[in-house]
Amino acid sequence: MTHVILRPNEGQDQLLKRFRKKIVKSGVLSTVRRKRWFISKSELRRVEKKKAIRRIKRRQVGRS
Repeated sequence: MTHVILRPNEGQDQLLKRFRKKIVKSGVLSTVRRKRWFISKSELRRVEKKKAIRRIKRRQVGRS
């Protein structure tokens, strides 16, 4: 469970910003989004393959 402690002279906006950063870094949000709906194994493999292809293309574009 992620929690943040209010620092001295820190506003609510700053506290909320730190909390959101911690949530993103811990991967909780992505896990919740991923588990929101059931995805079959074959669908998951297809999505992961698409991501890998996109990642490889981006790396190749960066090198040129």
